Amino acid sequence: MILYRFEARINQEEDVSIVVAADNETDAFDAAEIELEKFYLKTPLIEELSLLETRKISRKTGFVIGR
Repeated sequence: MILYRFEARINQEEDVSIVVAADNETDAFDAAEIELEKFYLKTPLIEELSLLETRKISRKTGFVIGR
């Protein structure tokens, strides 16, 4: 299993970070889109979805998401 960190530009104005665990990149992109749809009451218009980083899941694995 691998952790994937994405950044999405939605609704032409907002940048959001998404972290998902998946077995492959295709599943990770699908999961990131699903998580965005679940988070917002109104389905956002995803302008861009960029994969920024991947890490194999092991003990003490994580990401720092800063702004």
